[in-house]
Amino acid sequence: MPHTNTMRPFNKMYKIVAFIFVYLTCILTNRIWAQENVVPLEQQYRNAKIGTATRFEAAADYIKFLFFNNQKEKAFEILKVETNLATKLHDGKFAATLYTISSILNLLDDNLHTSQEASRTAIHYANKTTDAETKGYVAYGQGWTNARTEKENQAVKSFLEALSYYEKAKPSKNLFQRKLSVFTELSSIYANWQEYNLQEKYTLAALQLANKENDPNSIFNANMAMGFLREQQYNLSIQDKKILKEAEKYYLKALETFESNRSKMSIPSDLSYVANNLAHLYLNYFPEQNEALVQKYADLAIQQGKLTEQHQHVASANGILADLYLKKGNAEKAKSHLLAAIAELEQNNIEAPLTKMNVLERLSEIHEQEGNYREALRYHKTYLNLFQSFFDQEKSTQAKKIEAQYQQDKHNQELLSLQLEGQKKEKRILEMNLLNLQQVQQLEKFKLLQDNQQKEIELAALEKLKQEQELKLSKLESFNKQQEIELYKSEISHKERINLFYIGIAVVVSLLLLAFIYAYIQRSKSLRQQQSIYALELEKERQNSKISNLTTMLDAQERERGRLARDLHDGLGGLLSGAKMNLSLLKDSQTALSNDNITHSISKLDLAVDELRRVAHNLMPDLLEKYGLQEALTDYASRMSNSSLDIDVQFLHYEDNLPKSQQLLVYRIIQELVNNVIKHAEASQIIIQLIEYDTHYQVVVEDDGKGFDLQNKLSKSAGLHNIQSRIEFLKGKVSIDSQPDLGTSIDIQFPKTNTHD
Repeated sequence: MPHTNTMRPFNKMYKIVAFIFVYLTCILTNRIWAQENVVPLEQQYRNAKIGTATRFEAAADYIKFLFFNNQKEKAFEILKVETNLATKLHDGKFAATLYTISSILNLLDDNLHTSQEASRTAIHYANKTTDAETKGYVAYGQGWTNARTEKENQAVKSFLEALSYYEKAKPSKNLFQRKLSVFTELSSIYANWQEYNLQEKYTLAALQLANKENDPNSIFNANMAMGFLREQQYNLSIQDKKILKEAEKYYLKALETFESNRSKMSIPSDLSYVANNLAHLYLNYFPEQNEALVQKYADLAIQQGKLTEQHQHVASANGILADLYLKKGNAEKAKSHLLAAIAELEQNNIEAPLTKMNVLERLSEIHEQEGNYREALRYHKTYLNLFQSFFDQEKSTQAKKIEAQYQQDKHNQELLSLQLEGQKKEKRILEMNLLNLQQVQQLEKFKLLQDNQQKEIELAALEKLKQEQELKLSKLESFNKQQEIELYKSEISHKERINLFYIGIAVVVSLLLLAFIYAYIQRSKSLRQQQSIYALELEKERQNSKISNLTTMLDAQERERGRLARDLHDGLGGLLSGAKMNLSLLKDSQTALSNDNITHSISKLDLAVDELRRVAHNLMPDLLEKYGLQEALTDYASRMSNSSLDIDVQFLHYEDNLPKSQQLLVYRIIQELVNNVIKHAEASQIIIQLIEYDTHYQVVVEDDGKGFDLQNKLSKSAGLHNIQSRIEFLKGKVSIDSQPDLGTSIDIQFPKTNTHD
């Protein structure tokens, strides 16, 4: 196969994935940061006083964390509560910010109509604040939603408006990241438009801002974006090698930034990301001189990708190595790397159908060239099925977007029609009201004319009388006005005194009420604290009493077991041994028939002595005291095993640091479990595992017996009750998994340090 055909599909797809990833990195940075700071975020939110700026700012970060970590319902619930509180403030700053977040999150959750409503509300509240950063963030939210609803022209306008506000804003903890987000969005849109000069302008602006703020994550992302931009320019221009060298320089700068600031990097998988880009660059543009570098960076991408569980990075690196080996003519190595890429993609939680399709197509081509047409056909069919599924899904998604846009346009059109119809009706009503008003005015004018004529006649008669009384009336009016002024002053003074009295009473009552409420709250808190302390002390005494009783019971059991073991061994054992010796002496003086009977009796006595020793050993194992738990359990398993039952004991990471008292408890627990299996399970194999961890021990006992019904058996088993008592003494916990005919698995875990008062 020619090299060009060999390299074409996978590398092209790898670069598409890389370009998408650099922008996803910018979008998801806050999410990664939130995952690493979940407890501080929640504490900051809960501890902040309701209705304060600190509370609203903490809520914004906490809501985004919840949404991006599969807690959408809780995120929207908190968003609703905080938004309602923010809208009651005179300044619209926090309400505008929260509604912008609501717009973005609802669009991500496919709620287009709710997103648009939230966006319009955010603009309304942005007009009620003078904070330039808030106005810029609302404009950014407008651009963000427009860019993702096929309105990139409007998005660019909104992003530029956001930048103009950010330039006027005062420095804050979020301003740098918000500027960087705008630069990244503009760079992405201009890349889609193939406006590479403008793309370069805003990518360089992002890099300069990141360097100025000395933020390693942003510096890394900006260098990766510039490296990819230079590759684009090289492929679309006259292929100037200087441009390609600049791409290499930016990728190496990104790698250096990661290595120098490893502890500060938010995304550990960035290392495999830049390693893949470098391996791709050297493979496609410097293949002969840099085969060793291709191998080096691809291996680094695989190592880091596996470490961070970025299976798509591992798949991409395997694809690059497949290209490298195909260039060398080693098809088998290439196939092994392509199959490894398929295996990684199968584990990937993020769907990567395009990458998988390219790998399948490559495998089909290699098998076809080797003459293995059956495998070539199988991979090709798988490729076609995945291709059909992917593009059907793409068409469905696009259709949903078009339908949603159509419904929105239809809704807007209906709303506009209703508004126009309402305006027409209002205009007609206004015209009718004007006409009626003119008619009423004419009628009133005619009546007024008649009244004026009548009054002129009466006025002439009264004119003389009026002139005579005017002097008296003038004097009387002056006197009355003076009296009214004095009375008005007196009333005002009286009202002011009454108001002051009422205000004083209200202030005193309010202070007394507040003091009473404060005292009541403090008293309630004190009572609740005392009750809690008393309950804790009572529970502690109960636990101490229970532990003391259990310790006494277990000590008594072990002493009784020891006494029984000694009595059996020293008393009955001695008697049986004496009987055996007498029978042995008698055997020499008897006939052949008698000798057979005596020999048979001696054999029976040997069996009795062995059984006696076994019982005494089970009651008080000497090996446990002398050599510890591992030797005792190994010996016990050996003694209990037979032709129909195999008992296997396994110790993993066990350092023999378990106290003797706890060793005896563990031995008794395992002994009781094995006895239960022998009595009831009809098992052919028992596996006992004791595993030591940093903080606790784990004991697992499994058998292949007939199992049992947990609900019916657990409450009736005295043996399991004894086991549970010992486990409680160890402050441990037990889980039992059993089903009829499927065997039983018992898992016991208890902490390393146990103190008993």
